Amino acid sequence: MSTTPDDAVRAYVEAHRAAFLDDLAAWLRIPSVSADPGRAGDVRRSAQWLVDKLQATGFVTAEVWETAGAPAVFAEWPSGDPEAPTVLVYGHHDVQPAALEDGWHSEPFEPRVHDGKLYARGAADDKGQVLFHTLGVRAHLAATGRTAPAVNLKLLIEGEEESGSPHFPDLVRSRADRLRCDAVIVSDTGMWSADTPTVCTGMRGLADCQIDLYGPDQDIHSGSFGGAVPNPAMEAARLAAGLHDADLRVAIPGFYDGVVELTDRERELFAELPFDEARWLRTAHSHATLGEAGFTTLERVWARPTAEVNGIGGGYQGPGGKTIVPASAQLKLSFRLVEGQDAEKIQQAVREWVAKRLPAGIRHEITFWGATRPCLTPLDHPALRSVVRAMGRAFDKPVRFTREGGSGPAADLRDVLGAPVLFLGISVPSDGWHAPNEKVELDLLMKGVESAAYLWADLAEHWKVPVAG
Repeated sequence: MSTTPDDAVRAYVEAHRAAFLDDLAAWLRIPSVSADPGRAGDVRRSAQWLVDKLQATGFVTAEVWETAGAPAVFAEWPSGDPEAPTVLVYGHHDVQPAALEDGWHSEPFEPRVHDGKLYARGAADDKGQVLFHTLGVRAHLAATGRTAPAVNLKLLIEGEEESGSPHFPDLVRSRADRLRCDAVIVSDTGMWSADTPTVCTGMRGLADCQIDLYGPDQDIHSGSFGGAVPNPAMEAARLAAGLHDADLRVAIPGFYDGVVELTDRERELFAELPFDEARWLRTAHSHATLGEAGFTTLERVWARPTAEVNGIGGGYQGPGGKTIVPASAQLKLSFRLVEGQDAEKIQQAVREWVAKRLPAGIRHEITFWGATRPCLTPLDHPALRSVVRAMGRAFDKPVRFTREGGSGPAADLRDVLGAPVLFLGISVPSDGWHAPNEKVELDLLMKGVESAAYLWADLAEHWKVPVAG
């Protein structure tokens, strides 16, 4: 058990709760929408606000890091203990676009507290979950009597995550020496529910593309020429229909090469979660589950690779009929990837698969929009055990395990820095990330503060790093 006193942490957090929420509200008022060029100044203002707050918190170093796009924030607070592990916290300070007319009950950039919830764009994704580390480290110091954290603490808070992190890999590579660490803590994630605290242990990767198909040089009469020349819209449909076999496994040769399969223990951990399929379907606005044979719904969305048709089109789309063979068609596909898959190899496999399936007379172009690599945390890693213990103390409940079906830049940190990635987040599904009326549960936010306060001492106690030389 870590030596950080629980009562002392909770007393400090409660005493400073109001001031912390005032700070968060001030930050949330800055509309740091990275996707809107007109908000570039606000994104920069958000970064500087965070630098000022981190300096006031006690971080020895806090500075804006420029990129070719929006600025990031870096901060560092050395422990002073030569055996202390170095931990890098990742999050982002940019937010999704939001406007009152989108369906918000109040102005999205004017924080509102109602019934124990704080409503504002960025409240959960991700400003609230970034800022809880400032109060968490102060509570850690107050409860332990330390003047510096028990770990060498670093923060990297990105400014373009909501725009796809286009410059993040280059930033990490160019600043790798400053970012060097023993573990990465990602606070841009969530939990199963308020009653079931969980730790995420992995995120899927992503590769997505657009396939443009061209046949005749113009739309032509389907009576005069149909059935005698290739039809791009028909070929787009054949490609889409051929993506999966009868068991709904992806039919592209080589797609599953290297896939790290679920262990029996991981399947048991997923099965421990109180999964209600009917409720999940309501959340998905869908009417039945369907997917790869031999796997549960949670296993399909968390731990299996997928291929999805995101859009398909071509030919006449207006009212009534128009009897043509269209000149072109388009297919948009996305592939979620799991540990062991290589995005570049998947892209090449898709290119070869498409080329072999198209008949003569159909020209095609494939455009891929970059790639995100998958990321998986080993269940036996000592840092993961520390995260679980810290959250267990904060929530006073057993902590379960999940994965995330979506994708993010965590693998860039792991691959460049050579450090395992852990996830510490307190958001719940009802928080409405990217949606109108985004909110964060204030009591859960304070549990995030507590978890961070317990984590640093626990890591230092259970994970000593050998001293070089």
